[in-house]
Amino acid sequence: MRQDPNCSEFGKRWKSDSQQGRTLKSSELTFGSSVEVQGKLIQSPHKRQNVELAAENICVVGPCDVQAFPLKYKTHHPLDYLRQFPHVRCKTNSLGALLRLRSEATAAIHSFFKDNGYLHVHTPIITSNDCEGAGEIFQVEPANEEREPGENPHFFDVPAFLTVSGQLHLEVIAGAFSKVYTFGPTFRADNSQSRRHLAEFYMVEAELAFAESLQDIMQAMEDLFKKVTDAVLSSCPRDAELFHKHVAPGQEAKVERMLKNQFITMSYTEAIEILKRAHQEFIYKPEWGRDLQSEHERYLVQHCGEIPVFVFNYPYDLKPFYMRDNEDGAQHTVAAVDLLVPGVGELCGGSLREDRPDFLQSRLQRLGLEDTYQWYIDLRRFGSTPHGGFGMGFERYLRCILGVENIKDVIPFPRFSHSCIL
Repeated sequence: MRQDPNCSEFGKRWKSDSQQGRTLKSSELTFGSSVEVQGKLIQSPHKRQNVELAAENICVVGPCDVQAFPLKYKTHHPLDYLRQFPHVRCKTNSLGALLRLRSEATAAIHSFFKDNGYLHVHTPIITSNDCEGAGEIFQVEPANEEREPGENPHFFDVPAFLTVSGQLHLEVIAGAFSKVYTFGPTFRADNSQSRRHLAEFYMVEAELAFAESLQDIMQAMEDLFKKVTDAVLSSCPRDAELFHKHVAPGQEAKVERMLKNQFITMSYTEAIEILKRAHQEFIYKPEWGRDLQSEHERYLVQHCGEIPVFVFNYPYDLKPFYMRDNEDGAQHTVAAVDLLVPGVGELCGGSLREDRPDFLQSRLQRLGLEDTYQWYIDLRRFGSTPHGGFGMGFERYLRCILGVENIKDVIPFPRFSHSCIL
């Protein structure tokens, strides 16, 4: 139990410390100390609690060096200050609330998928696949292993990496169980110091067999977002209120608007036209065939009244090999969709998967990946079905519902380039 300096009866009497054979001094009961308290529960005059503990005996279990302790009494520490002290920041109200919210959101995500008939799968953290194909991967090899001359240089006989996505493994399982999902850590070697990126983060990923329309994928995304958010806000109202009042005033109304309104849909082509007509200058000029930048995503959400927006049917050349070719002539798009949300930008990404072996093989040949993904082509030859899926960044989701600006402040131990504290 942590000391509560606001308790009116705090520190009335001291309990003898039998292990040390001495009586505790009042100077030992400092801010940050761990204590055991015995007393009586009495009616509290404070508005936000019914009872309080009138202390009769107090024992300091773990004293705190208050001079060195980085948290100060009755001080509101900015989140970027707390980030320097990952070993103690969980003792603050803000990080305590965040961890309870993370826990509740995790439970709500699992409940959503269980209630909707999904099988939970533990996909591997170490993999030989680079699902996204962007090359932002961490390679895995033993730190100090000597190899004999001529011996295979790789521990696994092939290059192995920390996973960037569990999608390809989910596709394997979806061929047998129809609806599957995974929820675990993923890694990107993204040399970025931005507020939107981490080197280690958590992803929620789902795969649906017999999905023949992007609407199926979009509906699953919207249902997940709304039902999980409802559950989190209902279970942790005070913790959410802390962020909505003291970290991001006005965020509560934004979240309510997202929950009450149906998400908007527009094609990538429509999005580019909206951006071209915008009465503002962008750092990156919007052009058909170029990827949307974060400034474009923010504008599109604002344009739609701060309601989440699905942007679908992206150019073929912008997306990974596994997305389904729309066969739409000169435009040449794929059945891909991104969910853009206020304050964050892209929250979810999904697509229909290319289930036609000839289309898939042709694309992999052009990319020089046919040998690497022969097993993936085999899936299309061995009883495949139309299918699709999506992924949602868990930390981006928390940023969205809480209004936290920096993604490093919604995870207990943030890892990013040039920083791996603790």
